Amino acid sequence: MDHSIFIQILSMLVIAIIAIALLRRIGLPPILAYLLTGVLSGPSGFHWFTQLQMQSVAELGVVLLMFTLGLEFSVPRLWAMRRTVFGLGSAQMIVTAVLAGGTALLLGQDGVAALVIGAAVALSSTAIVLKLLNEQGWLRRRHGELSVSVLLFQDLAVVPLLIVLPLLSNDGAPIGSADIAWGLLKGILAFIGLMSFGKWVLPRIFDEVARSRSNELFVLSTLVVALVTGAFTQWLGLSMALGAFIAGMLLGESQYRRQLEADIRPFRDLLMGLFFISIGMLLDFGLVMQFWWQIILILLAVVLTKAGVVYGLLKLAGEPFKIAMSTAISLAQVGEFSFVLLALAVNYHLLENQVSTILVMVAVLSMSVAPWLVRNSQKIAKKMQGNYKGGQEMLPENLPHSDSQELVLILGYGRVGQTIARFLKTEAVPYIVLDLDPTRVSEARAAAEPVYFGDACKLGILKQIGIRQANMVVLTFCEPRQSEESLALCRKLAPDAKILVRTRDDSDLTELKAAGATQVIPETLEGSLMLVSQVLYQCGVPLARILKRLESERRNHYQYLHGFFSGTETDFTLDLLHAVTLTSSASAVGKTLADIPWISLEVELRAVRRKGAEYDNPASDWQLKRNDILLLVGKTHHIDKAEEYLLQG
Repeated sequence: MDHSIFIQILSMLVIAIIAIALLRRIGLPPILAYLLTGVLSGPSGFHWFTQLQMQSVAELGVVLLMFTLGLEFSVPRLWAMRRTVFGLGSAQMIVTAVLAGGTALLLGQDGVAALVIGAAVALSSTAIVLKLLNEQGWLRRRHGELSVSVLLFQDLAVVPLLIVLPLLSNDGAPIGSADIAWGLLKGILAFIGLMSFGKWVLPRIFDEVARSRSNELFVLSTLVVALVTGAFTQWLGLSMALGAFIAGMLLGESQYRRQLEADIRPFRDLLMGLFFISIGMLLDFGLVMQFWWQIILILLAVVLTKAGVVYGLLKLAGEPFKIAMSTAISLAQVGEFSFVLLALAVNYHLLENQVSTILVMVAVLSMSVAPWLVRNSQKIAKKMQGNYKGGQEMLPENLPHSDSQELVLILGYGRVGQTIARFLKTEAVPYIVLDLDPTRVSEARAAAEPVYFGDACKLGILKQIGIRQANMVVLTFCEPRQSEESLALCRKLAPDAKILVRTRDDSDLTELKAAGATQVIPETLEGSLMLVSQVLYQCGVPLARILKRLESERRNHYQYLHGFFSGTETDFTLDLLHAVTLTSSASAVGKTLADIPWISLEVELRAVRRKGAEYDNPASDWQLKRNDILLLVGKTHHIDKAEEYLLQG
């Protein structure tokens, strides 16, 4: 038996692993690693496989991708964002597609090819943009919400494109409006049929599967549903991906959504990797080298055109310069669904291989620079704003201006912000709230709450809302970058106000204190203190002593809440608490604490235990004796180094 095929598959997987690891280190998405693997494995490299050999398996990756996209599709969320999704999103798609398609027509492409090119260029990368916006903590910012709206419409726009592309091929025969109308009608009928199936049959199937309590059966059922619905739409002459999307959308509203998504993700990621490898096999580096300067020009034209269209539309909608430019820069790349459209277009003979190769290369390069553009979008916009005439930030209307000297300004109206507001209202303390969630603001204002829409990181809005008169400012959001940015502005505008900052932990406590925070409240550590206070109270410790201990802990920056004995699942980013017993031969015996180079060892001596008694923070002249137990706090490798020094010198 010839085992060469297995060696080739193994070699291709090894290349993919190495490529993903290397590109991840420099901040590039895994998609590029798969494309590189395809180039090396395909006709332009070692020629182990051809794109046709990979096509059937790769198509399953697209099917599962559309299935998971359907799972994430939320009708209520779409309806809540309908104005920006269908307004801004549709305008961006239409204008960009018309410009790109019109340019393709002028360059000699036929109408069908121009339609494919326009649609492919108009799409942006949902995976890259959402991941980076989430990492930066910008999903709730205005430019993040606008970017999500456009991406949501683009994902929806893929569905009719999946219906139209198979119809446009038509085996070389001319296609008329009647054929397209019949294809769309079949798509609508398939949607209605699958909706009925999903409403009456799918819930019962998955109820029975869930009762079996078998993970294997659940995974198998999920795969079968995705593939069967895809096969049904393909039987109707439509795309398999369309049926999978509809099935995912139906199951996305069910109670099994999270489990389905978790079960399908490994298969989706693996098969999508194979799909992008098959795309890489289409790349002909002879053509790339031949047309390299055209590729660079098209790349610049695509990025600038997409950014210009989004920026122009947002300025027409009245958005501030910085928000419009940040959104435009974030959406300037070509997306992963563009590869899907280009691959289908080549398979249906709607696009020449030469044109597809150039466009794939443009998409690869645009996605390569996308992480840098998204991460620096606000910096670029801010720098450009300095040269922008009339680039004043628009302030939200109807912001109040309070002259009360007891005013409390709450930045963020989530669960924590609302709890603070309720207690302030009970004590008749005046307060004003800023929040960036339009739905939450509308609901609160309907209840006569003093809540206003505005970005707490904007100087003009903080001035207008009267921060200079505020006695106290409370930052309730936990995103570090947002907290730091807002804190700096608040301290600048209100130098005498008390500023309280909520954080998840105390990893940034020192930096926030240095930036001007009066008090930093790490909710994880405060939760521990509250539990401790209840335990001590139930044990009969007087309340006055409990409060004194809690205040001492806060005053000492929670030092006794750091350092814990390690377990089997140690988090090596945390400080470790470790006990070192000094034997009679230990080098440190007979020395004073001042003789030990604690600073160079990079550990802290928490306490010394001697004959059953514990001495916290002993004096520097404390002399160490045999059988003393030293409690050290520090990182794992520093603890090991310190223990070696104390015992061996």
